[in-house]
Amino acid sequence: MDYYQEITLLPDSTIPLDFLWQKVYQQIHIALVENKSEAGDSEVAVAFPEYGSVGFRLGKKLRLLAKTEKTLTQLNISHWLMRLADYVHIKSIQAVPEHATPISYVRQHVKGAKRLELDRYKKAQLYSVKLGQPIEVCLSAIKEPQTRSRLPFIWMESQQTKSKTEGDGHRPFPLFIRCVAAKEAKAGTFNCYGLSQSMGKGEEVATVPHF
Repeated sequence: MDYYQEITLLPDSTIPLDFLWQKVYQQIHIALVENKSEAGDSEVAVAFPEYGSVGFRLGKKLRLLAKTEKTLTQLNISHWLMRLADYVHIKSIQAVPEHATPISYVRQHVKGAKRLELDRYKKAQLYSVKLGQPIEVCLSAIKEPQTRSRLPFIWMESQQTKSKTEGDGHRPFPLFIRCVAAKEAKAGTFNCYGLSQSMGKGEEVATVPHF
């Protein structure tokens, strides 16, 4: 990955950071699905330079990365984030600095987490209708269920599953993201969440530059 474009999330008193991540990342997922390869992979990867931050552990920054500047230009992420223009700052496309170190971001499946979070989401929906409050407000008022993982996650809806079911049966789920250190840069494939694809048991996954 030789080029990147950095996005900074700008939450405020009405739009908390975790909810903003949900909206921004959902749009990025849609953009990657719309621009996927014939094999169903994404030529654009994502990185979280502030991963592990205090509070919301993904921080406030996101980077889109690609092998060529043309790939990021064609993605035109500003178009996909147009409705969130007041809540994001998008920098111009830049070359990755030479001092970058390799790292991977992968999806982590957490046993039991999806069901627990779905129950919480359903409860928030009921409260939202009953109290006339936005669902994000109701979510914040409901204690998060205890899971076996402390990994950061983002609420998502799979666009690929949605297209197969034509809107019937798709539900929000928590996309857990794990950061994996790497000794050296490695080529590979990325899914339409911009995360490294699993290469099989024991195999290393694609890396992105960290700086």
